[in-house]
Amino acid sequence: MNVRASNDKTGATRAPHGWRDALVAVLAAALAMLVTAALGLWAAGAAGLPGGAFPRVVAAVVVMAAGGSVGLSGDAGSLVGARAGLSVLPLSVTLAGALLLAHGFLRPLRHRAVAGGRELAGWAGRVAVLWLVVLVVLSLLARHTFTLPAESLTGDGTGDGTGDGTGDGSGDALGDVVGDSARIGFRAEIPSTLLLGLLWLAGVLFLALLVSRRAPLPPRLVRFQETVRPAASAMVALLLVSVALGVVAGLVVMVVRGHPAQTLAVILLGLPNLVWLAFTVGLGASWEGKVQGPFGLPMPQVLDSVLRTPDLSTVNLRTLAAQDGRVWWLLVVAALLVLGAAFLMAVRSPARTRPWQHALHLAVALTLTVLLIGLTAALSARYGLSLLGIGDLGGGLDGEVSLRPRLWTALGIAFLWGLVAGFLGGIAASRVRRRGEAAPD
Repeated sequence: MNVRASNDKTGATRAPHGWRDALVAVLAAALAMLVTAALGLWAAGAAGLPGGAFPRVVAAVVVMAAGGSVGLSGDAGSLVGARAGLSVLPLSVTLAGALLLAHGFLRPLRHRAVAGGRELAGWAGRVAVLWLVVLVVLSLLARHTFTLPAESLTGDGTGDGTGDGTGDGSGDALGDVVGDSARIGFRAEIPSTLLLGLLWLAGVLFLALLVSRRAPLPPRLVRFQETVRPAASAMVALLLVSVALGVVAGLVVMVVRGHPAQTLAVILLGLPNLVWLAFTVGLGASWEGKVQGPFGLPMPQVLDSVLRTPDLSTVNLRTLAAQDGRVWWLLVVAALLVLGAAFLMAVRSPARTRPWQHALHLAVALTLTVLLIGLTAALSARYGLSLLGIGDLGGGLDGEVSLRPRLWTALGIAFLWGLVAGFLGGIAASRVRRRGEAAPD
């Protein structure tokens, strides 16, 4: 076995990874996230933001993508209050950073069968320290305040909102209350960003060790790799294949329907949000949410139509198919993805594993995957103005967007899918040559 290591003059073995390797891994991940976020925001038209805000918005998006917290604040005078909130994970940016960070973490560990827990903890600690430094720098940059002219809050910025120049005076009254301008800003919350960013990093590194078939494990955990790693790697393959299909679909839409900038922005900022939501809907899960006001989501028109109602709306195969019958193809795609993942898991598992064991392994793995999708793809955003805390005064600026899964139902559906697909995958893989000895009759 080829083990990359070297000895110093005292004869002690030096670990094949150090601060330089950690720095390369962290900088590569951060650069990938920054470039992805910058290109996506540029395609969305954010490059023209006033006051040199573009790099600060890019930093804020990267902070959110790394699990950090960015707060919104508003100020419209002593009588008018501004309410704002934002909770969203731009998963395209997250995925770009996670893949490079996981690769950089695993690369120095290749060609190893076993690694001590203390060694892995020390290596992860180096990466964590440098990652926290990057988060601090990004958090300090991710802050800006925008000024909204009072005219934009009256809904009569042209001076002829009713066509006869009279109006009802409510817009002018609001302008008098607000004053010359209203302000809304954002800033990264450093303490929570560091805590949540560290948890995000721990999750990425843990999943990297869990999924990689070549990464070494501590001796006490080696016995679990035959049952856990095939299922985990199959789920990661399922998620990545679904994203690849989404990219292909996005490029087709770009060519056929035009709007290249908007489509590119969706691909670079939130494509996994859409395709993983579509995957769960294809399984039979339901989401609920609403879109109100001028703000919206970079989403297909069929989804926007379902969500843009006065009350909370349900998003599932039935409601989406009522807008476009082609949505039923999501069921077919989801079934093919799950069956393919089941076969891949079974082929990578020891041959002695029985079909019922494959069914149980995939059921647990798919349930955890849907749980992860539900936690990361949910979002909410709101902005509004109120007079003394009562009512909405912002006119065309008030808006709310929300989307969240019915989680317990989705988890139950995923478990049933996993049982059936895992059993079928185990039977299909029994005809393929695999590792280990065949189970006795």
